[in-house]
Amino acid sequence: MILKELINHLELIAPLSLQEDYDNSGLIAGRPDLEITAALISLDCTEEIVDEAIRKGCNLVISHHPIVFKGLKKFNGKTYVERVIIKAIKNDIALYAIHTNLDHIQRGVNFKICEKLGLKNPTILSPKEDILKKLVTYAPLDQASVIRSALFSAGAGKIGNYSDCSFNAEGYGTFKASEDANPYVGEKGEVHQEKETRIEVIFSAYQESKIVSALKEAHPYEEVAYDIYSLANRHENIGAGMIASLETAMSELDFLKMVKEKLKATVIRYTTLREKPVSRVAVCGGSGSFLLENAIAAKADVFITADFKYHEFFDAEKKIVIADVGHFESEQFTQELLYEIIQKKFPNFALHLTEYNTNPINYLI
Repeated sequence: MILKELINHLELIAPLSLQEDYDNSGLIAGRPDLEITAALISLDCTEEIVDEAIRKGCNLVISHHPIVFKGLKKFNGKTYVERVIIKAIKNDIALYAIHTNLDHIQRGVNFKICEKLGLKNPTILSPKEDILKKLVTYAPLDQASVIRSALFSAGAGKIGNYSDCSFNAEGYGTFKASEDANPYVGEKGEVHQEKETRIEVIFSAYQESKIVSALKEAHPYEEVAYDIYSLANRHENIGAGMIASLETAMSELDFLKMVKEKLKATVIRYTTLREKPVSRVAVCGGSGSFLLENAIAAKADVFITADFKYHEFFDAEKKIVIADVGHFESEQFTQELLYEIIQKKFPNFALHLTEYNTNPINYLI
């Protein structure tokens, strides 16, 4: 298939607008119109990964971490980043990254960690703000249901586990069509009153163009009246980290041993145990120290993440147990997640999981 088809699917699930400002998710190298024959999925994109793609006949590498985070001014092979880009371009291999945008969705990286640990009822730990908008429009009574259906199909009206959500109120609108107009109702040059339904729906900001297009296509009026408002509400299904529960409470030490086994961690760095059972658990794949206060506020007993600095461990203050399992260890199952997402949509497309462990950290036991 054409690379753009796969990109469209991935970005429908994890839109690029959900990534952090520092991130560089998306198509890093390659043409969107490239005909792709097979893809290699990995956590990181290294020289070994590109070599593996060449051996396996893959002309696309999909990684969680972008190979390029900041601008490159020279391509002379001095750094591994430059060498990866040069080798990929020479061999006509496209490089695509899906990083913090995949972290921030409901069934993304953190959901996969919860799944691996058998945690139940996961919800977003730190929902994003300023991402919700509201559309208000007005429709003739006999067309209201058609317009609502079009808006819902475009993605509007989703609140948590509910879809097709809207508020509706009846009133009347007035207008006078000019001689150049082609009115759906009323006569040119005369003021017309029309019974209308006011329709209100919410949507995520990144859906705006699609939803406005759907509205205009479905609406019978020549000029469609609508308002869009930015909302201060938090989006409960988009954000960083997750908070979930154990089906049966465990002792702290038993829980940490289970985490070590399930996440295939070589070591776990953890703070002082509180001698309390573990029932609520916060998780954040990758560097999650910025969510410590959120985990404490959510009354988590343990916070599983990575990349805590020495002095940051003191911030637990016996309110929570910090369990630093390692960056690679916390995100390694993202490869499985991507495989499942793509395979479900494109079951006949050739997908490969890398054979390499790209963790740059080694442990002396």
